[in-house]
Amino acid sequence: MPTPDCAARELRNIGVDSYGIVEMIPKMQTHCIKLTGLQCRQANILKQEMLSVGGDAAVARGTVACSIDSTDCILIGTSKQLVRLSLKLKVQPFGLSQLAEELASLLTRMAVVPAVWKTSRRSLALQHPLIMGILNVTPDSFFDGGKCSDTDRAVEKALEMEAEGADIIDIGGESTRPGAVPVSCEDELGRILPVIERLAGTLSCAISVDTWKSTVAGTSLSAGAEIVNDISGFTFDPQMAAVAAAHRAGVVLMHTRGTPDTMQHNVTYDDLMVEVIAGLRVSRACANEAGITDEYIAVDPGIGFGKSPAGNVELIRRLAELSGFGLPILVGPSRKSFIGTVLGRDRTNDRLFGTAAAVALSVSHGASILRVHDVRAMRDVAYMAHAITTSELR
Repeated sequence: MPTPDCAARELRNIGVDSYGIVEMIPKMQTHCIKLTGLQCRQANILKQEMLSVGGDAAVARGTVACSIDSTDCILIGTSKQLVRLSLKLKVQPFGLSQLAEELASLLTRMAVVPAVWKTSRRSLALQHPLIMGILNVTPDSFFDGGKCSDTDRAVEKALEMEAEGADIIDIGGESTRPGAVPVSCEDELGRILPVIERLAGTLSCAISVDTWKSTVAGTSLSAGAEIVNDISGFTFDPQMAAVAAAHRAGVVLMHTRGTPDTMQHNVTYDDLMVEVIAGLRVSRACANEAGITDEYIAVDPGIGFGKSPAGNVELIRRLAELSGFGLPILVGPSRKSFIGTVLGRDRTNDRLFGTAAAVALSVSHGASILRVHDVRAMRDVAYMAHAITTSELR
């Protein structure tokens, strides 16, 4: 847990009594792994075994006496203690042997930081944060709509972002801002395809296509794109995973709830991180089943997509919890409305410094790919945050 306040809130959420919260918080500055919907008998064994290895487990009141139907549980311990727990659980009943396998797999993924992210044309090294420059070839995107709707201007902007240090240019032909109306495949391709074709033989950095439509993705990949950035995480178009797999494309799987025209109608979650992680697990499984291996996958928690301002802030604060996927983490906070809400900045042009803070903290919490409008400035921010966090100087 990043802060004592966050730890206390999570303990209250699962029903730990006030005395237990005081006792648990100091112990939670190690690894904390939340399990949901356990039977009391499972939770009691977990509590006993965690104590036996020197860790602890937080459960709801009534768990010991089995006076409640089920409980969530937070395992609290060091990596070594959790490894020992997974070994002890292998011989336990009530489905805990399966949990042992899942826990061991999680610990393995958490211990290995991805070194590269593969696309159809290259391996992108992750020793330093990657900068994904946003190129919206649309008339209605929330920040730069209309600025690059002309092909010549879009190509010029892409080359400018590459010169400023972009590792990837993410080209989109359909606005996904809250309330945006979908466009047809024909209109979307009509906007982006001439740009991709022009840039494919010119750019040295990678080209990504920001789309949820398999037809648009397939045509763009054939024209020179090598990454598919799908806001739906393969949930809107059932053919998308197969298309990406056939082209051996790198993919960004993002979490969202609802489509852009409806996603801000309901931004309330029982447990935001649990639901985001569960959604990303489904997307990853879909990708793997289609033949896309983990080396080609990055995950994105979906800042601004079906989340409240408080939810967006929470996603950045708790970003490290996505490290359990063992995949590169992409974050896209650039100039979004939650920054305006927090700072009282209604104009998107006034959100540069708020974006810089969000980028810096995202890097410090585990982000390795930053999707931004302001390439030069945010590259400096990301690289500086990485240097401070890791003590690795260029």
